[in-house]
Amino acid sequence: MRLFGRKDADERAGQGEAAIAGFWTWWQENRPRLEAMMASGETGELEELLAAPVAAMDPALVCEVAPGKEAAHALVVTAEGDAELRPLAHRWAKAAPPADLLWEFHPSRQADPRAAERTIDVGEYTVGIDRMTLGLRVPRNQARVDVAAYHPVFGELDPEDRMQTALRALDALLGEDEVARWVGEITAVAFEPIDAVAAVHLPAVVADVASGIGEDEWVLLEGQAGGKPLAATARYPLRPVDHPLCDEHIAITLPYAERDEQDLPAGGSLEALRDLEERLTARLGEHPADALLAVHLSADGHRVIHVYADPDAGAAAIAKELASGWREGKALVDVSRDPAWTAVAPFLT
Repeated sequence: MRLFGRKDADERAGQGEAAIAGFWTWWQENRPRLEAMMASGETGELEELLAAPVAAMDPALVCEVAPGKEAAHALVVTAEGDAELRPLAHRWAKAAPPADLLWEFHPSRQADPRAAERTIDVGEYTVGIDRMTLGLRVPRNQARVDVAAYHPVFGELDPEDRMQTALRALDALLGEDEVARWVGEITAVAFEPIDAVAAVHLPAVVADVASGIGEDEWVLLEGQAGGKPLAATARYPLRPVDHPLCDEHIAITLPYAERDEQDLPAGGSLEALRDLEERLTARLGEHPADALLAVHLSADGHRVIHVYADPDAGAAAIAKELASGWREGKALVDVSRDPAWTAVAPFLT
């Protein structure tokens, strides 16, 4: 049985936990000062004060103070769409104190019900979301919406400012995680697309796309690997944003004895593989939010089962236990940190 990357993953997880704990200790000590700054309208100075303890968790995290949904204020620490950092932001929010009348805490920007009234300052320009239009396209057989964003001032902005403004507008309209979940290709254009619609209609379009997606669906795929036939089964839709704490990748490799003419599993081997996966799924189902079987693929006499889990869920131990009973050859279990789910990138939707 092999475990790769376990020590490194444990060290990084430990460092993250310590940094998160350090932030919340700092928060409790400085909260009166922060609230005094909010009361006096010093929001900019407050965010500057927060920058150092947030950067101590990771310099790429971004901190913002926004109106709360239930509380007066929301403290947002966001990974800005960086899949590598999303688990850290969510663990930060998970460790937060309970929300109260003054503060609530979010690991991503939330949708603003008054987004149509929002403006975004870009240098000397003010971009009102109410004047933004979108060209929308839903690619065939995909659970995503491609977006081309346009605003009358975009012709005056450089491409980077255009894109950043478009992203901020989409976050306000949908919420940052919903953008990651449902929006595909994003472009910010200097000329209005044909058949563009008002940006405020985006949530309704996304809701319509989402309504056509069921739960626990699987897709069957066929292809080739190294010139040999490959068969795969993948959860659909498969998105890291749906399981932000599942940054541990567990690859279980099982050789099988009985093969068909394409070297894919057959007969008793196929039954044995199905039995192991059923037992694995049942055990992982004890913690459905913390571990999932994402993909399995078979080729050239081996099946590889890809599992993603919260390291605290104990999924690696379950995988090792079940693999140790495999009777058709030497089973291997590789464990590594993979927050962006790069090992199953071709299957992400």
